[in-house]
Amino acid sequence: MATLVRPFTGLRPVPAAAAAVAAPPYDVLNTEEARQRAAGKPNSFLHISKPEIDLTADTDPYAAAVYAKGAENLKRLVDGGVLIRDTSPYYYVYRLKMGDHVQTGFVAAASVAAYDINRIRKHEFTRPDKEDDRVRQIEALGAQTGPVLLAYKADKDVQAIIEAAAKNAPLYDVTADDGIVHTIWRLDDSAAAARLTTLIDAMKALYIADGHHRSAAASRVAAARRGSAASDTQDYFLAVAFPHDQMRIFDYNRVIKDLNGLTPDAFLAKIKERFDVTPASGQVKPDKPTRFGMYLGGTWYQLDIHSQLVPQSDPVARLDVSLLQDNLIAPVLGIVDQRRDKRIDFVGGIRGLGELEKRVNSGEMKVAFSLHPTTLEQLMAVADADQVMPPKSTWFEPKLADGLVSHVID
Repeated sequence: MATLVRPFTGLRPVPAAAAAVAAPPYDVLNTEEARQRAAGKPNSFLHISKPEIDLTADTDPYAAAVYAKGAENLKRLVDGGVLIRDTSPYYYVYRLKMGDHVQTGFVAAASVAAYDINRIRKHEFTRPDKEDDRVRQIEALGAQTGPVLLAYKADKDVQAIIEAAAKNAPLYDVTADDGIVHTIWRLDDSAAAARLTTLIDAMKALYIADGHHRSAAASRVAAARRGSAASDTQDYFLAVAFPHDQMRIFDYNRVIKDLNGLTPDAFLAKIKERFDVTPASGQVKPDKPTRFGMYLGGTWYQLDIHSQLVPQSDPVARLDVSLLQDNLIAPVLGIVDQRRDKRIDFVGGIRGLGELEKRVNSGEMKVAFSLHPTTLEQLMAVADADQVMPPKSTWFEPKLADGLVSHVID
């Protein structure tokens, strides 16, 4: 049986080009934002991850020409010596620094076989169209370029290996446009690398934090190539793994367009059937689970759900996102399908509570809710139960960069 992770021969920028190559993840920018970000930067990895920016503005981002352009741009950077491939397999240590927050993990090739049998565990549904996009991108490039974000239960022996490698001179130390610092070292100690493989493989599971479509696509590519590939590289996918106690999940807040035909007073009365409602003098950033903030008519309220309504045995139903949905958004506001209902939108906590006020005060939205962040322990409990979380349950920050290390499928 394949190990959970293994070293790989990374495709990466030469050190002098790292800052110019590094780019935000492909799915956090729309096409126009990516076009603006990459303007005047021919080596930006956005030319590979969002190649429609190099075609006409009316180009369908899923057109065959887009994937071909990405492959052409990748070849250009390789042929020009901007990207090089290590000649031996390595792990790479990856540190993210966002303000005072620091997290240090490692880049690896993660096992598709382990994913297929749920040792690399999921907590979200995937959409076929998004999977198809990632499959076509991998096949066109012959590489996985967007890493899957994984969590593992913190382990002092694993961390000792990582921290020892991080005492050496880094390959790259890049400060991105948003101020986040991305530092990468190569783990050159082969004995330490072997030990890392053994320690991770002894774990019961790894957990997908972000990248469900990328990992599902990798599994599909591996299945399609099985028996005909020149190597086994397609049986692994690019991943960056961090200890769970260093990762940071922000709140994922909700804004709603209307009160489902209710007056504000009738709406408040309905809420009081299931929540204790307390007007607040300022913004409400919930300081514990089962507590919510609500912004309505220029006033903030603190909502505390009645304790008897909190299930104790169901890891999904007791999530704050589920409690709000099941006790307020669905029964009072009539929004049953959060994935498709256009009356609801979601605001990542990185944007702050002021963004909720702005959306309501503008008249675009009628009411906003702030939530306590989902924890990594809750995420792992859902994945261990082989269940899925509601939509927009987690917002991870800081984000990984694309382009600093890619995994070639030979």
